[in-house]
Amino acid sequence: MEEYERKQLLERIEREGATVGADIPDRIEVQGEEVDLQEFVFEIKRRETVPEGERERVDRAKKNLRRERLQRKQCLEEADISREEGERLADAIVGIDRALNALESLGPTDLEAEAQRQEAVDQQRWVKFLRQALGHEDTEDRRRY
Repeated sequence: MEEYERKQLLERIEREGATVGADIPDRIEVQGEEVDLQEFVFEIKRRETVPEGERERVDRAKKNLRRERLQRKQCLEEADISREEGERLADAIVGIDRALNALESLGPTDLEAEAQRQEAVDQQRWVKFLRQALGHEDTEDRRRY
C-alpha cells in the first residue's frame, strides 16, 4: 500500500462522522474470540436499560472492542499490507466504532424523569432571574440570615 493510501484510510477512520451509515459487523474476531457483534449489540439495545447482571458483560465487551480497535489501527498504521487489506481493516474499525457508539449510548436513562428534572432546573433559573430583575434577591438573602 502506498503511504498516501494509508493516510487516507487513517483519516477515514478518525473522521467525525465515519460511523454514519456504517453497519455493525455480523461477526468479528475480538481478542482472538469470534463474537456475533451485531446480535450482541441489538440484544442489549432492545432493552430499556442494561440489567445489573449484564452491565459487567457490556463493560467487558466495550473494553475488548476498544483494545481490538487499537490493534487494528496500529496494523493499519505500521504493517506492510495491501490496499485491499487496508480497506478491510478500515471497514472493520468503522464497524467497531459503530458498535461502541451504540453500546456507549446505553444507560439507565428515564426520559420522563430527566425531562422533569430539567423543567425544575429551568423553573429555578427563571425564579432567580425574576428575583434579580425585580430587586428581590437582596431582600431574600437578608431574610435567610
